[in-house]
Amino acid sequence: MVPIREPKTYSILLADDLTLVREGLAALCDAQPHFKVMGQCSEGVVALRIIETQKPDIAVLDLNLPDLFALEIARRVKEARLPTRIVVLSTRKDRKTVVEALRAGVNAFLLKSGPSNQLLEAFDQILDGGIYVSPSLELDKIFSPSTKNSPEDPLESLSAREYQVFTLLVDGIRAKEIAARLELSPKTVDTYRASLMRKLDIHDVAGLVKFAIHRELISTH
Repeated sequence: MVPIREPKTYSILLADDLTLVREGLAALCDAQPHFKVMGQCSEGVVALRIIETQKPDIAVLDLNLPDLFALEIARRVKEARLPTRIVVLSTRKDRKTVVEALRAGVNAFLLKSGPSNQLLEAFDQILDGGIYVSPSLELDKIFSPSTKNSPEDPLESLSAREYQVFTLLVDGIRAKEIAARLELSPKTVDTYRASLMRKLDIHDVAGLVKFAIHRELISTH
C-alpha cells in the first residue's frame, strides 16, 4: 500500500548563481499550493549552512555552485542524515555525472534544458521516497551493465573525486578554486589531477577540454 504523504506546505531552498534562474524557479514553486520557497542563495557554502540550520524539505542546487560543489553538499547532507532532499540541476547529461550524483546522495537529477513540469514531478517523486532522473537521460541505460563487446569508457576508471576535479577543470576552474569548492588542499587536487590525466592518457588541461567537447560534456556555444 502506497503511503499517503502528509498534507503540508513543503519548504524549498533555491541555490543558483544566476539571479534570473532563481527567480524563475521561485515563481514556479510559489505558484503551487503545497510548495513555498523559504530561501535563495548563490553560493554553495551558504546553501549548506541553510540546509544544516533550517533543514528545508527540498534544496534545489545548480551542479556547479561557486564556493562549494553541489555533490559535496549532497555528500555532507547524506553523511549527516539530514532530512533535506537534494535536487541537482545540470547541463551535463553523461552517465558518469548522473551516477556520481546519485552516489553522493542526490535525490533528483534534472537537465536545465528540460520542461518546468519535470521539476514538479521530481518534487512529488522524492517526497514519496523515490529518486527522479530527467526522462531524456533514460535511467535504464544509465544503470545497465556494459556488454563485453562494448569499448570500456575511460571516464568509468575515474574515482568520484577524480571525476569531480575533471569536471571543474574542463569548466575552466583553476586548481586553487577547485580545492576550495571541494574543501581539499591544493596539493590533494594536484594529486587527483595527475591521476586522472594518467588514467585518461591526456597530459594537459587543453587536452582534457578537447576530450570533454568530443564527448559532449561541455558545449562550444
